[in-house]
Amino acid sequence: MVACHPDGAHALQVLNALLRLWAVPHGVSQAPDTIDRATRFGVADDRLQCRQVAVDVGDDEGAHLPSIAEARSYNAHMDVSDIGEFGLIKRLTAFLGPRKPDNLVLGIGDDAAVWREGDAYLVATTDTLVAGVHFLAGTPWADVGWKALATNVSDIAAMGAEPAFALVTLSVPPETPVEDLDGLYTGLRECATAYGVTIAGGDVVRANQFSVAVTLIGRARVAGSQPLLLRRGAALAGDLIAVSGTLGNAAAGLRRLRGGAGQDDALVGAQLRPHPRLALGREAALAGVSCGIDISDGLLQDVGHICEMSCLMALVKAQAVPISDALRSAYPDDALRLACTGGEDYELVLVGGRDLIERAAASSGVAVTFIGEMVDGPDRRARLLNDSGKEIEFGAEGWDHLRASERGA
Repeated sequence: MVACHPDGAHALQVLNALLRLWAVPHGVSQAPDTIDRATRFGVADDRLQCRQVAVDVGDDEGAHLPSIAEARSYNAHMDVSDIGEFGLIKRLTAFLGPRKPDNLVLGIGDDAAVWREGDAYLVATTDTLVAGVHFLAGTPWADVGWKALATNVSDIAAMGAEPAFALVTLSVPPETPVEDLDGLYTGLRECATAYGVTIAGGDVVRANQFSVAVTLIGRARVAGSQPLLLRRGAALAGDLIAVSGTLGNAAAGLRRLRGGAGQDDALVGAQLRPHPRLALGREAALAGVSCGIDISDGLLQDVGHICEMSCLMALVKAQAVPISDALRSAYPDDALRLACTGGEDYELVLVGGRDLIERAAASSGVAVTFIGEMVDGPDRRARLLNDSGKEIEFGAEGWDHLRASERGA
């Protein structure tokens, strides 16, 4: 999601500075002077995270732009692969400055942005699938279309909101067969029908590599004058962590696709056609659960986002992580790692009181499993513990678009 500064001239100045920027890799302090603790119903308006860089940039937010823009090569060269997807997001976010319109309720840092328009709260998200990066050659085009929309529906579900309409942008090589795009839109239509989405328009552009980008707009329910939302930064110490469904099937499905498995394989189906937990997210928000996230990048990494935004640590019990019989049978020695780090499950993590989460599960008809607890602690991350309380470490905790991974082609 890309945010625009309300001051057009200032945004252009920042963009010009960014285009000429040389990376500055030297270390800086990782502790702010002060930060308010998150509460059950929200976080600070500027959504500062626990370990923001503490740098004094003076009173004039534009004063340092010339020095940034004129930085020279005494700084070591750095590629985006060196800092990764989330490091890049933080870096670019800093260029937007601290100011935001009063109508922006939630911006960068959650599953979707929330904008207040009168008495209504609009929820917006966007996602892109690129050929050879997010899906393999030979993937049925209807499945590509389904997944392109389903990933966005999952973000809306993770906010506890309802989807409304979508815009679709196609980047298409001229030699693309027309029947491929017919198949793509068949899948888009099927997913839109399943989740009550209207595809209202979009754009088509020429490109050397195919991609489909979907922007989805939804609405949050309102109680009194407040939106009912699930937020990453609303967890409290003592809250329980629950997850819907089973985990790891999608990552295993990708592995099996690479090994030549057919479309009828149950694990392959989990990779190609995820089913977002829209009803569970809606019922969770209505029940009073205030914290959640969907599992797109891997359980440990996504719970880690909650930890960072809520200034807490998560203790996850390895034996409680829900794993399907199909996954255990296919990869008995690797099932736990795939479940915890594989990603693309598009299940929901809910964080809150047991009674509220159980009420949401019962109302939605979606089974959940309690897997851990949020606690105060020195680390703002999820720790996976075995029966003896010893931490299990897998190295990488999940998917990062800009670093090496086993996802994609």
